[in-house]
Amino acid sequence: MNHSPLLEKALVLLQQNNHGAIQQPILDLACGGGRNGLYLVENNIPVVFADVKASALEQVKNSLNDDNSGEKPTVSLWQVDFEQQGVKPLLDKSFSAIMVFRYLHRALFEQIKQAIAPGGYVIYETFTEDQPQFGRPNNPDFLLKKGELTKLFTDWQIIHSFEGVVDANNESGKQAIAQIIAKKPIESK
Repeated sequence: MNHSPLLEKALVLLQQNNHGAIQQPILDLACGGGRNGLYLVENNIPVVFADVKASALEQVKNSLNDDNSGEKPTVSLWQVDFEQQGVKPLLDKSFSAIMVFRYLHRALFEQIKQAIAPGGYVIYETFTEDQPQFGRPNNPDFLLKKGELTKLFTDWQIIHSFEGVVDANNESGKQAIAQIIAKKPIESK
């Protein structure tokens, strides 16, 4: 499975940040098989792959080992449960960017915002409440409300924002998503 096209919109920004003032890795939060983080690694950007499933991280590790294209940036694997009650896994962490695809746990948004270094980016893409007409997921807990993603980052510089229906490789051929690429203010709380 290929990386999200949204990453192509963010690639130059991430490369500039990573070779500029912010030289911290990018967090691929709830990475699954790592398709998006692996795309960044291919483009010489350090990535921390994080997922609750050891099997997902093993898949990432195998993909990295199968790639014999030469020197790679720093990569680490982090097995973590982002939904564990009373635990804040992103507290005291710092990343040049955090990317999240096809995952929504609303309690994490404040942690995500604080864990991105000033001048860093959030890249987020997941399903909206219009998705059930096209298939799963259909649980409202995992679906963004209209305008919710943009509203969460109103105090950031929004580079890209989209909300609507796109073509997809699924049974219905469509999916309802929201996307954002936003830059954290340099002087941020």
